[in-house]
Amino acid sequence: MTALQLDTDFFKNLGIIAEDETILLKVTKYVRNLVKKMQTNDSTLLAEEEYFRHLDEAEENYAKRNYYEMKQGESLEDFL
Repeated sequence: MTALQLDTDFFKNLGIIAEDETILLKVTKYVRNLVKKMQTNDSTLLAEEEYFRHLDEAEENYAKRNYYEMKQGESLEDFL
């Protein structure tokens, strides 16, 4: 199944489940727990404050012209 098909199927089933408030509550709690687990297991996620701090730092460095520009013909391996 494609992502679009999965999305469609999920919301179709959710519409059916929504008719029973008790089951909908259980599903909502389950999905909420899945999201929490997913976020705590992903070491690449940044807190919102940390993300915006990185953006601010990058903007300051750019304003100070404190950055490196790759030269014509330079490969990414050379750059790194």
